[in-house]
Amino acid sequence: MELKWLEDFLSLSHFMNFTLAAGDRHITQSALSRRIRQLEEWVGLPLIDRSTYPVRLTPAGESFLPRARKTVEMLIALREETQEQHAAPQDILSFATMSTLVLTFFPVWMEKIEADGESFRTRFTEAYSSFSNNVSKLFRNECDFLLTYAHECVPAIKELSDYPYLTLGSERVIAISAPTDDGAPIHQVCADGTPVNYLSYRDSSFFAQALPKTIFDKTAIRLNTVYENAMSAALKAMAVSGHGVAWIPESLAVNEMSTGQLVRAADPSLDMEVEIRLYRSYRLRSKRAGQFWRRAEEVGMLADRVVP
Repeated sequence: MELKWLEDFLSLSHFMNFTLAAGDRHITQSALSRRIRQLEEWVGLPLIDRSTYPVRLTPAGESFLPRARKTVEMLIALREETQEQHAAPQDILSFATMSTLVLTFFPVWMEKIEADGESFRTRFTEAYSSFSNNVSKLFRNECDFLLTYAHECVPAIKELSDYPYLTLGSERVIAISAPTDDGAPIHQVCADGTPVNYLSYRDSSFFAQALPKTIFDKTAIRLNTVYENAMSAALKAMAVSGHGVAWIPESLAVNEMSTGQLVRAADPSLDMEVEIRLYRSYRLRSKRAGQFWRRAEEVGMLADRVVP
């Protein structure tokens, strides 16, 4: 049995799609399928039900999943501990996070973290990584922390239920549009089902999974998608230019709303509330990560809501 087989299985159990999991693992779909079958042969039982779309775990796969996850974490931790014994100590803390939180939340939060005079060296694993990739990095123990928006309707957040986390605050996600000359939204979300040009998140993003379940599927609003992007900042730029309505975190729109470049495009009843959470793996990757986690616990929530 090889470690990469378990990592393949964890990725597939997250995406429930061979194509997406193969992309996440940077291998071909046929190679992923072959390695999953090798793992099943080693276990002696089928772990994946391939008769459905999307695929799903068999009962044996459901039982195997938490043990596989802990085994991967244990083996990676063993490898890293061995490396630490024979390499110079590293104190740079790695975060997997969303680009919006990098811009709006992280700088203010770190100011609070370091207010007692102790500073931490930090870096982001990737500048523009997708939500699913960020979650996978935590599953594979490739980062110290996952800083993310959270809502229980998103499947990946449910999969993180066993991981330790801190709630750092909450935020509204609001519909915005460029205004007309008299200050009304150019693109108004109407409850009567009148179509509105919609600036949409790509399927792999957090908000693409959360918005339909919390708002769109529960109302009569009709959205005519005219543009897609995974990044809230990109959707905001298109909204400022008058191309449509976008739902974005309120903290990202505060400046443009204060200058009149953006206005609300829907009733507040169509806002979505999300939490901001800091997750860590079961076993912290370094002493420095442990020190940071304890400091984050001391600081607690930055505010009940990022934008009051």
